[in-house]
Amino acid sequence: MAQVKVFHDRVGNTLTVWFGDPEAEVEVEETGDEVVLMKDKNGQVIGFEKLNFLPTSSEPIRVAFETFAT
Repeated sequence: MAQVKVFHDRVGNTLTVWFGDPEAEVEVEETGDEVVLMKDKNGQVIGFEKLNFLPTSSEPIRVAFETFAT
């Protein structure tokens, strides 16, 4: 079973999502939308980080996922 790890850093205002092994990270790529992509040695995206993430309420952050077979 695959795992997804979600971390919200309230001090640094970031939201980090891992859907691969964080220790496999060897490369990062910053997009133009304040999103950093973390990649493995094969160039596959294994996670991302949203910079300047400021929730609009004090409610817990809800995360939903959808998968499909390729």
